[in-house]
Amino acid sequence: MKVADLLTITRRGFFLLLFTLLANQIWAQTPVFTRQDTLRGSITPERAWWDLTHYHLDIRVDPSAKTIRGVNTISYKVVQPYQTMQVDLQPPLKIEKVEQNGKALSFQRDGNAYFLTLAEAQTPGSAQKVSVFYSGMPQVSKNPPWSGGITWQQDKQGNPFVATSCQGDGASLWWPCKDHMYDEPDSMQISVTVPEKLTDVSNGRLRKVVQNNDGTRTFHWAVTNPINNYGVNINIGDYINFSEKYNGEKGILDCSYYVLRQDLEKAKKQFKEVPRMLQAFEHWFGPYPFYEDSYKLVQVPYLGMEHQSSVTYGNKFQNGYLGKDLSGSGWGLKFDFIIVHESGHEWFANNVTYKDVADMWIHESFTAYSENLFLNYYFGKKASSEYVIGTRKNIKNDVPITGYYNVNNSGSGDMYYKGANMLHTLRQVVNNDEKWRAILRGLNKEFYHQTVTSAQIENYLSQQTGRDLSAFFQQYLRDVRIPQLEYQFRNNKLAYRWANCVPGFNLPVKVTIDKKEKWLEPTTTWQELANIPANATLQVVPDFYVTAARSSGQ
Repeated sequence: MKVADLLTITRRGFFLLLFTLLANQIWAQTPVFTRQDTLRGSITPERAWWDLTHYHLDIRVDPSAKTIRGVNTISYKVVQPYQTMQVDLQPPLKIEKVEQNGKALSFQRDGNAYFLTLAEAQTPGSAQKVSVFYSGMPQVSKNPPWSGGITWQQDKQGNPFVATSCQGDGASLWWPCKDHMYDEPDSMQISVTVPEKLTDVSNGRLRKVVQNNDGTRTFHWAVTNPINNYGVNINIGDYINFSEKYNGEKGILDCSYYVLRQDLEKAKKQFKEVPRMLQAFEHWFGPYPFYEDSYKLVQVPYLGMEHQSSVTYGNKFQNGYLGKDLSGSGWGLKFDFIIVHESGHEWFANNVTYKDVADMWIHESFTAYSENLFLNYYFGKKASSEYVIGTRKNIKNDVPITGYYNVNNSGSGDMYYKGANMLHTLRQVVNNDEKWRAILRGLNKEFYHQTVTSAQIENYLSQQTGRDLSAFFQQYLRDVRIPQLEYQFRNNKLAYRWANCVPGFNLPVKVTIDKKEKWLEPTTTWQELANIPANATLQVVPDFYVTAARSSGQ
């Protein structure tokens, strides 16, 4: 794990990080990582020398045989001279041949990584292409979208119903690519050939459909914005399409919906949630980031995922999370969880994208937090607070939110609910909703279509809030303890401090003392507030994700 990649705000932050890493060894044993983890999770020399600019993925999908074959043409710019290129593809798929400028290249496989030996000199600044031909039966997802692969199912009429999902496990489960998040193509073309009675829906806009002479059709999709690997998808079925236009902050946004024929009427009713979502999120986060590529919502045979401009949906046309309220507050049944959550990822995941999966909180914490901002927009702050506070029952606090760097390791699932409550707490500290909204919109503007590190996001939030938040993020991202406000009454004074926390933790907190609100500025050393009777009662305002305990002594 590289300390410099985690925290650059202050020198004190460096020592806080070392302290927490040592402390975390008490709570959890360090995982054992393999060479394959490093090949997948690090910017290897065979990746670093070339800048990815474009993919053209041209594949033929056979649902009856459950196979894929085709070619990915990789366009790139040479950054520095090097003759070996790493391209990733996971078994049971295999690379059959590789060509550059019409000439076959030799290659060697090391697990999931293929190393291509380039015959021609790679001159810095030059634009190059390499074509990777592959085929096979890709991994079947056993539990989509949590386990990666392809889902091969049928609809009620017996038609193939096929979809990809590969976050975490990697896009190289089903197509050869530079399978690391730090480098995105500037644009992409996706050509998918399927049986002629079926439709493929992928990312971007549909440029054309070609009728072939072998009983198949080829759908040509074009993405004009940068796109991350796991955001690329194919969805194949007997789809019917309907659409609408949304008048948004950047003009008219084309919204297109693809559903199975049997579900058309249910979809027309339930998908009215989309313009509501767009209105709320453009308010909080700024313009939808991919107007050029449109917005699509596509029915799939699993719960759903945040594929860029091709958001997938399987929530059975009902509110909540498969009809359930994850918060227990009642507010979770006021919206369709999958439409709101997965679409929220268009801003945090597809627009602002982590460079290393260890920083997945950037995707999931902000997007989980977007759920209560949606509620805030339509039902007010009370609803918003009750919802996010209600999700705390799902927090485990067993593993830090941040994972290990350079080995394709994500942190705890607490990045969802704990992350959302961390951001909700930070909103209270800002104590100015217009300023908070400006910060969220600023994040999407400052890091528009970029891959980022946690340190960049942490620094930005520190700068915009006007507070050094290094200890704050150290506590919530890299420690498993909940900060505790320790207090006692003595000599008509209230004594208080932060305990159960990292050194230097100094979060302001709002409390009620005998039902009167008061801001405190605790540190890890005792402070006192005068004229507080010994029989007073103190409670922390619930919007802060902390605990409080009365102490018997100093």
